[in-house]
Amino acid sequence: MSVVDPPRNSSRISGRPPSRALERAFRGLCLFAALLPVLVLAVLLFDVVRTGLGRIDVQFLTSFPSRRPQTAGILAGAVGSVWLVGLTAAIAVPVGVGTAVYLEEYARRGRLATLIEINISNLAGVPSIIYGLLGLELFVRALSMGRSLLAGALTLALLVLPIIIMATREALRTVPLALREAGLALGATQWQVVRQVVLPMAVPGVLTGSILAISRAIGEAAPLVVLGALTYVDFLPDGVTSPFSALPIQIFNWTSRPQAGFAVNAAAGIIVLMVTLLMLNGAAIITRNRMQKRLGR
Repeated sequence: MSVVDPPRNSSRISGRPPSRALERAFRGLCLFAALLPVLVLAVLLFDVVRTGLGRIDVQFLTSFPSRRPQTAGILAGAVGSVWLVGLTAAIAVPVGVGTAVYLEEYARRGRLATLIEINISNLAGVPSIIYGLLGLELFVRALSMGRSLLAGALTLALLVLPIIIMATREALRTVPLALREAGLALGATQWQVVRQVVLPMAVPGVLTGSILAISRAIGEAAPLVVLGALTYVDFLPDGVTSPFSALPIQIFNWTSRPQAGFAVNAAAGIIVLMVTLLMLNGAAIITRNRMQKRLGR
C-alpha cells in the first residue's frame, strides 16, 4: 500500500495554534482598545475637576442662576432635577415592572408577545432626542400639558421604560422554574406565586436595573432641550404643572455663554452631577449585594 503525503497546509487544517508573537500582539491590541476610552475619560475628568472643583461651595449650591458667573448657582436646576427624577421613577418603575411581569409570567408565546418584545428592544436603541420630539408633540401640544414638570417626567419615563422592562425580565428569568412549580403544586394561584415567590427573589435585579435607568434620566439634556425646559429660572417648582429647569439644562446653558466664568460654573455643575450619578450607581450595587445576601443567593 502506498502512503499518501499530507497536504502542504496541513498545519492549518489540523488547527495548530498561531505563533506566540501573534497571540501577544492580539492581546496587546485588545488591551489598547480597552484602555484608550478609559484614558480619554480620565483626561476629561481631570480637566473638569481641575477647572470646577474650587467653585463648589455653599453659595454655589444654594444660589439661583445669575447673569454674573461669580454669583450664579445650581439651586433651581438641582431642585428641578429632584422633582423630575422623582416623578419619572414614580411613573416608569411601576409601569416597567408590571409590563415585564406580564410578558414573562402571563403572556403566551405568539405574534403579539413577539411584536411587543421587538418594539421594546428597538425603543431601547432610539436616540434620546427623538423622545424629546415625541414628548413635545404628544404631551406639550396634543395633551396641552405645556412645558411642565409632568410633561418632562412623562418624556423621560418613555426614555427609560425599555431599560426597566428588559432589566426586570432578566431578573425574573433568574428565578428557578422549580420554585414556580412548587408554589403551584401547593395550591397557590399564579398571582400568589408571582407576588410571594418570584418578585421577592427578583427584587435585587429589579432595583439595580431601575436605579441605573433613573441614573440615565438624570443626565439627559437633549430631550429636555427639545421639550422646552427653561434655561434661566429664579424660582423653585411648586407642583407638577410648574415650569422647570434641570441640572443638565443649566450646564448646557453655561457652556453656551462666552464668559470664562460660566465655563468654570459648568465644570462645577458637571462634578455635582457626576457625584450624584456615582452615588446612585453605588446605591444600586450595595442594595443588590445586600438583598442577594439576605436571600442567600
